[in-house]
Amino acid sequence: MTDIRIGNGYDVHALAEGLPLFLCGVKIDSPAGCVAHSDGDVAIHALCDALLGALAMGDIGKHFPDTSDEFRGIDSKILLRRTMGMVSSAGYRVGNADITIAMQRPKLAPYITLMRQTLAEVMGVESGQVSVKATTTEKLGFVGRCEGCEVYASVLLIKD
Repeated sequence: MTDIRIGNGYDVHALAEGLPLFLCGVKIDSPAGCVAHSDGDVAIHALCDALLGALAMGDIGKHFPDTSDEFRGIDSKILLRRTMGMVSSAGYRVGNADITIAMQRPKLAPYITLMRQTLAEVMGVESGQVSVKATTTEKLGFVGRCEGCEVYASVLLIKD
């Protein structure tokens, strides 16, 4: 019998003018970026939470606390690599990852392929194992008012 694990992750960050915007390890052309202790890559943060959740190892804040100077301004791809190390050390591999980014603007469609490729490279999987989707909230709520970005992530881990 195959040992599989499913994990869900969710993260949200406020947006502020003049900050860089990183999503799935890709710099996005935008007048506003995520307010955060790290580089603010809300998509990678949600993905890390999904991976850690599948392993029942807590969340990103437990392993990479925003109170630590070690993680101030850190490239979130480094956090994802470290999280993937935990996945591997636990004897699992990624079956697939599915990420949904909710953001009113900018439009993310031109970046999706690069986002998938970037995440796949960092995770050590094929790009066909990584799905990234973008949606708006039809101008509803904090996302619709361009006050923040939220991301949902799901992963399937398979025991080696």
